[in-house]
Amino acid sequence: MESLREFLIEAKMQTYANENIEKQISSRRGSNDYEYRSNNMIYHDAYFGGTNFMGEEVVYAENDTPIWGMNYYGVTLDETLNEEAVDKALRPALMQVGMDDIIPVRGSKEYINGDYKYTFDVSGNLDYFEGEESIYKNDKKIYSLKCHGGKIQKWFLKLDFTGILKNRLTYNKKCSILYLA
Repeated sequence: MESLREFLIEAKMQTYANENIEKQISSRRGSNDYEYRSNNMIYHDAYFGGTNFMGEEVVYAENDTPIWGMNYYGVTLDETLNEEAVDKALRPALMQVGMDDIIPVRGSKEYINGDYKYTFDVSGNLDYFEGEESIYKNDKKIYSLKCHGGKIQKWFLKLDFTGILKNRLTYNKKCSILYLA
């Protein structure tokens, strides 16, 4: 199985960031969805809105088990700009994912495209992170997005009743929590 980092870079470049890729059928009312599959892994991105939007990305492993996710909320700060104008600044910046040393959850640290400057400040790693993305036009902040996410783990409580009944007097009970990757 390819690494999560490599898969995220490939998936992000083959979904929303790539203006030539078509949306998938909506998974929920009013959602805009993108999906990418490779080597038994699935990436799904669903978002709602336009100039103000929220969304979620999830990576599934071989058996449709969610293993990684990110939530995000973005807002256009300049009311004169429409979704198409922001897309023209945002999509090329997001195509820079994996081009520098930060984790590949949005674009690179900085990308300049004409009058637009994209920045992404993120802390953490793919297991747990928080980030803020900004777009400036002629040094005026016009867009902001906050995101957070990381590794998804299922947990369950396993009760293991073991023991030996000796003359009905001895009983041993063990309780433990297990974490699955």
